Amino acid sequence: MGVEGILRSAEPANQSSQNQGLRPMNDSTNPTLILGGGFTELFTALHLRHQRCSLPTVLIDKEERFIFKPLLYEFLSSEMEANQVCPRYEELLHNSGITFVQDSIQTIDLHQQKVCLTSGLHYTYSHLVLALGSTTGYFSVEGTQENSLPFRTGRDAIALTKHLRDCLQLASQAEDPQQRCTLLTVAVIGAGSSGVELAATLADLLPDWYTKLRGNSQEIRVVLLNRGKEILQGDMNSRLRETALEKRTVPVDLLMESEVTAVQANFVEFKRHTQPEVLPAATIVWTASTATHPLIKALPVAEEYRDKHGRLQVTPMLQLPDFPEVFAGGDCAVDMENPLPATAQVAYQQGAIIARNLKAISEGRSLSPAHIHLRGTLLKLGLAESAAEIFDRFEVKGKLGHLIRVATYLELLPTPVHDFKATTEWLTDEVFHLIKPIKSVQSFH
Repeated sequence: MGVEGILRSAEPANQSSQNQGLRPMNDSTNPTLILGGGFTELFTALHLRHQRCSLPTVLIDKEERFIFKPLLYEFLSSEMEANQVCPRYEELLHNSGITFVQDSIQTIDLHQQKVCLTSGLHYTYSHLVLALGSTTGYFSVEGTQENSLPFRTGRDAIALTKHLRDCLQLASQAEDPQQRCTLLTVAVIGAGSSGVELAATLADLLPDWYTKLRGNSQEIRVVLLNRGKEILQGDMNSRLRETALEKRTVPVDLLMESEVTAVQANFVEFKRHTQPEVLPAATIVWTASTATHPLIKALPVAEEYRDKHGRLQVTPMLQLPDFPEVFAGGDCAVDMENPLPATAQVAYQQGAIIARNLKAISEGRSLSPAHIHLRGTLLKLGLAESAAEIFDRFEVKGKLGHLIRVATYLELLPTPVHDFKATTEWLTDEVFHLIKPIKSVQSFH
């Protein structure tokens, strides 16, 4: 099955069969509900299984597949396969004793400890784990939601791939130079980690695709627009700023201090140094910001227990102050005394902590505060290249940085079986690519 077919199989058409036989439990057997299937939620479930916790647990997500977001760039570029980046929840939770329900969440009632799903199912819970993540934030910029592409999910990667290939095909046959220029220009809005990694990947990937269509790869233009003065400003990867975009197949054009004012079908309007400008581009990708999930905004949590973005403040044990039976982590929660970046390594550790505290509750023991350890930063820098800063001391870049980055993420992949399978497949590909040039040289001699 191709990549698009695999992701399409995540449609909730099989919802009724997957939910068959599930019923809300009575007060004595109310389950722990885990809402959402991102890093924090999934690793909470997996750590509960690893600890042999006897709590009945239900994980609910609208998708069939877990999305390993840090590797979406490898998915886009076909450096990794869909099954490696987007494994099924049923596979990941096989024989775990944890029930997976593919459904969408309609309402969350913290006072009644009840969650209603769009299918009509509802659950009364004993404990709740909230880590619903965030949504794309558009700053109310005119036309952005309608005319730009997001890059957050497997479906987003598929849609972007199709759009880019269509543009390259049209450009290869376009006789009008201006039309061809527009078709070959990609505007990435937002120069945080996501924007920088995507721009670097496309600056290597698109020339390769266009050359295969007998086009002039040097006509490809990738533009990174940012409101601030520097890329990766305020980002945990800021130390890698100088390394981030160097030596790409085509250079990434940086338009700093550029405030986007509108996005139209084939161009971006922005102000730079107070002067209005227009950038023609057939592909416009928005990576500028995120917004708090609507379900999190709707919760009856006092403003004093939210940050300025509407995220939930949590105690050191990752509980809601007014609702101690609710744990929260990931993008939708923040510990104001110890704010942390919304990264995979943080979410992974939060999942382990929440699972440990849930087990402690079931055994009548005291809870433990969260101690998150940041082990460094990883940044993708185009095809088969990355930068890794280990413990904020040692920077490794290029091919070796790429090996460290992917191996680190593969180590986090859920369950030993999937980890082993994905790692083996990826290492086989890497070794093949290293051996192939050697064989070519030997055959030449």
